[in-house]
Amino acid sequence: MNSVSVTGKNWILKKFDQEKILFLKNNFYLDEIVAKLLVQRNVHNEEINNFLNPSIKNFLPNPNCLLDMEKSSLRTLEALKKKEKIGVFGDYDVDGATSTALLGKYFDKLNVIYEIYIPDRKTEGYGPSIKGFKELIDKGVKIIFTVDCGTLSFEAIDYAKSQNIDVIILDHHQSEVSLPKAFSIINPNRLDDKSNLQYLCAAGVTFMFLISINKELRSVDWFKKNSLEEPNLMNFLDLVSLGTICDVVPLIGLNRAIVKQGLKILKLKKNLGIKTLLDICKVQTNPSTYHLGYILGPRINAGGRVGKCSHGANLLLNSNPKEVFKLATELDQYNKERKLLENDLIEKILTKTDIQSNDPVIILKGKNWHEGIIGIVAARLKDKLNKPTIVISLDGKLGKASARSIPGFDIGSAIIAATQEKILVKGGGHKMAGGFSIYINKIENFKQFILRRYKNYNSNLIQQKPLFLDSKIAPSAINLEFYNKINILSPFGSGNPEPKFVVENLKPVNSKIVGDKHIKSILIGPEGTSIKTIAFNVTNNEVGAYLLKKNNNLFNIAGKLSLNEWNGQKNVEFIIDDISVNKDKINRVPSSIG
Repeated sequence: MNSVSVTGKNWILKKFDQEKILFLKNNFYLDEIVAKLLVQRNVHNEEINNFLNPSIKNFLPNPNCLLDMEKSSLRTLEALKKKEKIGVFGDYDVDGATSTALLGKYFDKLNVIYEIYIPDRKTEGYGPSIKGFKELIDKGVKIIFTVDCGTLSFEAIDYAKSQNIDVIILDHHQSEVSLPKAFSIINPNRLDDKSNLQYLCAAGVTFMFLISINKELRSVDWFKKNSLEEPNLMNFLDLVSLGTICDVVPLIGLNRAIVKQGLKILKLKKNLGIKTLLDICKVQTNPSTYHLGYILGPRINAGGRVGKCSHGANLLLNSNPKEVFKLATELDQYNKERKLLENDLIEKILTKTDIQSNDPVIILKGKNWHEGIIGIVAARLKDKLNKPTIVISLDGKLGKASARSIPGFDIGSAIIAATQEKILVKGGGHKMAGGFSIYINKIENFKQFILRRYKNYNSNLIQQKPLFLDSKIAPSAINLEFYNKINILSPFGSGNPEPKFVVENLKPVNSKIVGDKHIKSILIGPEGTSIKTIAFNVTNNEVGAYLLKKNNNLFNIAGKLSLNEWNGQKNVEFIIDDISVNKDKINRVPSSIG
């Protein structure tokens, strides 16, 4: 393209094979754009039907293909027969909350007594602790499930074993060669697991466990003998899809089917907590992956970030309307507080912290930075700098850190390797995110360790800040018919990103700031077709500056389509990610507003 991005990104149109597109059009009766998008996503011919119509039935393997699954189900059956009280120890994020709620909802259906425990992020940190296990055991718990945690919790699990308590781990975080002495560890990312389900989040693993235990109970006529209706596990897919989207695991294979079907359950709003939170946020349209990831997820997470760590799980479990409304209202308020804390810390980092911009991995540290938001701050800075980012909050001699990565650099395995090298006190994670504790005098050692590990990564790609685009489209294509065509490829998310398009040679007709940070515009194309656009969080960057600048220069926009539904009306608008202008016009673009 003979144009330059105002944000410095390198626009790259994805390549495609026209012969393959023609083959798909003729053999699968697909539109040109759908065929093109499938080719660009490297969906093989034999996978086309399942990709376009993902069903649980076609993707669901025998749950016992996961190591320790059958063993865990039999132990749970034994617990039910003996009427043992069950404990559920969950993580404080959305994946942990949904996994906890999945077990709780299932046990409710069986009239089983259970206790949940969500640790405090600041005082207890991530994962099982002796304190948490002791509290559950003191309440009479005889068997403990850990969800979205536990794979590296050696000390706490040794304690449980010393108290004759069996621990069943349902997790997806990366493991070491040695594992805790739990009764069983169901984790597709165990080094010895052969299930090929490494892409599942903890909620997905928990769902597989529910399928297995449900089958065991059916085989012994448990439901009939106890005059119980067998739970319909499909009704739990709203929780599984929420955990799947919010943990940003790839939407491939079974995950894709889970989210596709889960959105149908979400539409029915059977979970009172989810329904109430959607109502408070005034979401009147059918829930989409956007609502899961950007409306529900941040609010459920917010409790854990500001000291109310069990709020998320309790919201999803509770069936008392008054209590649920109170929880949902508080979570919405906590999310507003979280945003203020987050913005303050990001401003402090950008203005007062020395960011080594030449380093391929950004490592930042500061005294008493709020531990509940350093993960979000790391994610925001990672997006801004296009580099793996680690943010460390220092307290005394110890630092607690959150890390976020970019595709191609496995931050979770790097953290585990640093832990094995005794550089870190403890740590873990997965490919795109992780966390750890470190003594302050080891931070420089850790930095050198990470930089050495990273050196083989393609740093040229990072410097270019690529923006991959699927196709050029005309302004007239931004309509409901075209939107419905590309929406056939949904659900979109990690591993199946929303298609991004370029619209060229546009002029602004009207632009205005909405909600303080966003800009709505009406743009007009060369044939007189006008399109409605919105650009989010741009009032302080180059995109916002260009949209608000009064000029008649033609420019190009890159972004995606969005469907707005209001009072029964459906309108498609274009969400602008970036703007490019002719090379001879680039020097006229201001760097920021004000």
